[in-house]
Amino acid sequence: MLTRNRLLAGAAALVALSSVAPASAQGPIKIGELNSYKIFAAFLEPYKKGWELAVEEVNAAGGVLGRKIEIVSRDDNGNPADAVRAAEELLSRENVSFLIGTFPSNVGLAVADFAKQRKTLFIAAEPLTDKIVWDAGNAYTFRLRTSTYMQTAMLIPDAAKLAKKRWAIVYPNYEYGQSATAAFKKLLTAKQPGVEFVAEQAPPLGKIDAGAVAQALADAKPDAIFSSLFGPDLAKFVREGQQRGLFKGVEVFNLLAGEPEYLDPLKEESPDGWYVTGYPWSEIKTPEHAKFLAAYQAKFKDYPRLGSIVGYSTVMSAVAAIKKAGSLDQEKLVAAMKGLQHSTPFGDITYRALDHQSTMGAYVGRIGVKDGKGYMKEWRFVDGKDALPTDDEVKKMRPN
Repeated sequence: MLTRNRLLAGAAALVALSSVAPASAQGPIKIGELNSYKIFAAFLEPYKKGWELAVEEVNAAGGVLGRKIEIVSRDDNGNPADAVRAAEELLSRENVSFLIGTFPSNVGLAVADFAKQRKTLFIAAEPLTDKIVWDAGNAYTFRLRTSTYMQTAMLIPDAAKLAKKRWAIVYPNYEYGQSATAAFKKLLTAKQPGVEFVAEQAPPLGKIDAGAVAQALADAKPDAIFSSLFGPDLAKFVREGQQRGLFKGVEVFNLLAGEPEYLDPLKEESPDGWYVTGYPWSEIKTPEHAKFLAAYQAKFKDYPRLGSIVGYSTVMSAVAAIKKAGSLDQEKLVAAMKGLQHSTPFGDITYRALDHQSTMGAYVGRIGVKDGKGYMKEWRFVDGKDALPTDDEVKKMRPN
């Protein structure tokens, strides 16, 4: 006959068993993601599809540490203050394990500083500013995407080979554009002493007066132009520049303009012959990319953009870090990120312990026009590790 004591003992045993439930019963590992979805939809809608595909693949394979992963996402409105508030909410209310994401460089820098204060891992997906891993680098922030310095360095050999003396520059007047311009001036001057910068236009992001900008550059009569415009600003600049004959006989180099997000909308107006960084998705035949492409097209019935690669690879970086750390402890995660290696659709990458920059590469080529639309021609892949400054230079720039 059961006694009261036996009943109590049985209940205690059940409580004890529940406290040592298997990892799969603990619920998903939550990863906090924030980005400027409403502001930069052209890039970030494909980016979201990329990370959704990665989550699906990881969970179908059993998750990580015996648990599925879940992305808890917030829109930061492209505003640093809003991004910090969203990051705080993700940590405090949603109890995410760490942070990933962001797009504009000024937002990325704000979240990186927040991560430093909160001692929380932050994998910056897209911000291209060099400061995030160098001048303003910190122990908790790691960056996936090829930086402005790296992409500019990839274009410099072609720029120097042309031996053009008079250069004009146009860039969106915020951290990314400023960083790209500084890198271009520094690297081209070192490669080609005596080069002149005869005009510089820095319109506000998203508010370019393209006619006035194009005319100001045309009046300077440059031999070549370096641009870091993208999105609607780029499209307006191309249209106004072509109408004014700005590009006739002038070589143009433009970061990002070969990415489908920004090239496809130009259609027949795509500027033939421009030197660009981008993503010739239909022509890449590596096994890693072929596998990704097939899975992406099967799931979304659409072709990937560069954002798709970034979103997918960011989640895969997060999962690889958790696996390597074997824990969600912040210091163990940070230690795991240093020297972390894993595969992406662009090949294997490493997060350098020196500066927390990944070695993800980029495609460099020229714009061509065929069948009424632009595409990348004469392209080549440049490994990110071959487009970085020396270790000694990095040590001088990075505070810790």
